[in-house]
Amino acid sequence: MQDELIARAEAWLAEDPDAETREELAKLIDAEDVTELAARFGGTLQFGTAGLRGELGAGPMRMNRSVVIRAAAGLAAYLKGKGEAGGLVVIGYDARHKSADFARDTAAVLTGAGLRAAVLPRPLPTPVLAFAIRHLGAVAGVEVTASHNPPRDNGYKVYLGDGSQIVPPADAEIAAEIDAVAALADVPRPDSGWEILGEDVLDAYLARTDAIFRPGSPRTARTVYTPMHGVGKETLLAAFARAGFPEPVLVAEQAEPDPDFPTVAFPNPEEPGAMDLAFAQARETRPDLIIANDPDADRCAVAVADGGDWRMLRGDEVGALLAEHLVRRGVHGTFAESIVSSSLLGRIAQKAGLPYEETLTGFKWIARVDGLRYGYEEALGYCVDPEGVRDKDGITAALLVTELASELKEQGRTLLDLLDDIAVAYGLHATDQLSVRVDDLSLITDAMRRLREQPPTRLAGRAITAAEDLTRGTDTLPPTDGLRYTLDGARVIVRPSGTEPKLKCYLEVVVPVATHAGLDRARTEAAGLLSRIKQDLSAAAGI
Repeated sequence: MQDELIARAEAWLAEDPDAETREELAKLIDAEDVTELAARFGGTLQFGTAGLRGELGAGPMRMNRSVVIRAAAGLAAYLKGKGEAGGLVVIGYDARHKSADFARDTAAVLTGAGLRAAVLPRPLPTPVLAFAIRHLGAVAGVEVTASHNPPRDNGYKVYLGDGSQIVPPADAEIAAEIDAVAALADVPRPDSGWEILGEDVLDAYLARTDAIFRPGSPRTARTVYTPMHGVGKETLLAAFARAGFPEPVLVAEQAEPDPDFPTVAFPNPEEPGAMDLAFAQARETRPDLIIANDPDADRCAVAVADGGDWRMLRGDEVGALLAEHLVRRGVHGTFAESIVSSSLLGRIAQKAGLPYEETLTGFKWIARVDGLRYGYEEALGYCVDPEGVRDKDGITAALLVTELASELKEQGRTLLDLLDDIAVAYGLHATDQLSVRVDDLSLITDAMRRLREQPPTRLAGRAITAAEDLTRGTDTLPPTDGLRYTLDGARVIVRPSGTEPKLKCYLEVVVPVATHAGLDRARTEAAGLLSRIKQDLSAAAGI
């Protein structure tokens, strides 16, 4: 076993093009560190519908230049097999460690394979890449990013020519081509031949943001903004200036790109403590709202003053606010969300007489809904201009929610006031999440097996009226690894995360409320019910 591991590592070392990972791997081999070598060479990083994502380092189970070169070669073979030889592929990247190297390797491999490669001019938000694919008529796109993962991670996200992320069977077909790549020496990688795009592609993205607004709408809301050490700042500030909003007050400690993300444990606005610096800035400057992007700026978090301090709105709350705003503007088209998001969107669409669809988790599915006008997912992802960006976009979402806050401000009202109105109109839809991060992925597998073999029959004292194993699919959904429980006035979905080592449980309760006077009672009832469901579900799953 040890000899085999070391032989595999030495073979990898012999073709590794990166001096940094070569040095790292050589030390592991010299030390005969079997445990670490087994972690890196016990398999391969799997290419799926999220592309690739993992920890940086040497070996096939890590993100590194060797893995990226093989991924790019596999993508090139896939595109040529689909008749796209000579087609344009646009490549974007964030400011994480190795992102620029991975983008350059991808451009070299695609050029060597006879495709045309064009790289965005510098680290830019993921939605700019998604926009550029459609804008430039590309056959595919690649974004090098690990989004909101920890600093040690990086990733590789693939889009096709419609500007949306890959879905089956494209992922499996690309993965097969990656597996067919033999020696790296056989992959042509010229030193030049690709294009570095100019600022005009960003200018075109910014011009497209004009479509977000109602002409003549108020633009008065004042914001505090944090890009969370990511790449959103310049693009968001330019978009806000173009729209005529007051210039956002920056959270200075998090304003510039920094791949080490020094002020946060995880660079995700949803994680505890991540918004603390933004809250502190808001207490000083008293804006109308706080806006935060994740590091690649495809997600948007919103926080508001509430009861003398600040709190972040849930993704489902922002999703409902944006939906109600668009309905009041008289938009047409389909509203869509994933199964883990609040059922409130369906009720808003139904009352407005708009088509509504529910999809599997991920914008790769939401973006493919026919006639899509607005889509969102509870994990802070919003697609408010699908004709421009067929993916979640934290810049345009920030623009739209700030327009809404401005309109409410002119009326002497706030986002919380509109949320109250929505609760009275549709019932109070309260959501929560039980999320468990693990070091050992078998714990997630064990929890899912336990729930399948011994499914709960009651949660919070309420009978489960329907239990669905989503691996079998439904009338409207293809199969996925998940479980859905329906209770009287409540719903629970359990699934492994597709991008992080987490088991995620999504909870929703709906409490009828007749008048604004009944809101406090309804919120108390909902909070208690969510707490009890969470406790019972945790016990049932053994987590």
